Amino acid sequence: MSHPHVKRVIAMIKARLLEVVRDRSALAWNLLFAPLLVIGMATVFSSGPQTVAKVGVLGDAPLIPATSPFLATPAVEFYRETDAEKAIAKVQRQRIDLLLDLNSSPPRYWLNDESPKGRLLQQLLLAKQPDAAAQPVTGARIRYADWLVPGLLALNIMFSSLFAIGHVIVRYRKSGYLKRLNGTPLRAVEFISAQLIACLLLAVLVSAVIFAACNALLHLRMEGSYLTLLLVTTLGSMTMIAMSLLVSARISSEELSGGLLNLISWPMLVLSGVFFSLDGAPVFVQNLAAVFPLTHMLDAARAVMLDGAGIADIAKPLLILSGMTALFLALGAAMFRWTQD
Repeated sequence: MSHPHVKRVIAMIKARLLEVVRDRSALAWNLLFAPLLVIGMATVFSSGPQTVAKVGVLGDAPLIPATSPFLATPAVEFYRETDAEKAIAKVQRQRIDLLLDLNSSPPRYWLNDESPKGRLLQQLLLAKQPDAAAQPVTGARIRYADWLVPGLLALNIMFSSLFAIGHVIVRYRKSGYLKRLNGTPLRAVEFISAQLIACLLLAVLVSAVIFAACNALLHLRMEGSYLTLLLVTTLGSMTMIAMSLLVSARISSEELSGGLLNLISWPMLVLSGVFFSLDGAPVFVQNLAAVFPLTHMLDAARAVMLDGAGIADIAKPLLILSGMTALFLALGAAMFRWTQD
């Protein structure tokens, strides 16, 4: 962009940031409610024991008691794993309590010696199949707080990004503010770029403050690079904001925009693995979850924090988020209109 274009974008960014700062109630909501929710839920869920154990099963045999008596164990969730290396890593991190290989004879199983539920499952397994061969693994346990906090932070980014842009632009259009802006040299791409940058700055800054507070109180697990995590946060926020720009590109009804944004956000909340892992979920549920940007943002963030993944390791979710962002921005800019007419 030439110099006048840059000046217009910067002016719109300043105007949007000043509007947010002056709205003290919304600012307090973002700064106070989210960290209290994160800390409260992380503390509550981390202190209580898990009521259901989870066992991954390697092999194509049906997951029925006829295949193995151990599969009839009550209060245990059995699901199929296809990648042995990834499944063993889950045992190491205690994301699952035991891994059973039905392809071998006698059957093999992996458990983390530091997992109380894993040792209990081992006793139940050996009581029914004494010839099962143990394959011990080691690895530090991941607390539920370590799992939950990235999800709640991403959830905060999703809601603040979707509704901060969506409702604001619709309100601008309904009040005639966009119509007045249309009478200036400001172009649609400049206006959209300014809204994207302003919201992105706020989302990343607020998330960084909340993360720092949670980390100081809960001592969160961080195996990877903070810069890589910042990249994931920035790219995920951009995707959410771009999605909101697409929704609000032509709508002039705040009720309709709110309904559409809720229609988008709530399935993401339920299916993207914010509160629980999708390991063992039906295939169609996992495929549906892959449609949502929040799923890829969470996969990348947790891989960095819990497994020490680098940029090369999370290249797939980063590319998906980049593609979604470009698509949403292109469609939003093409569909954007200044007035209600």
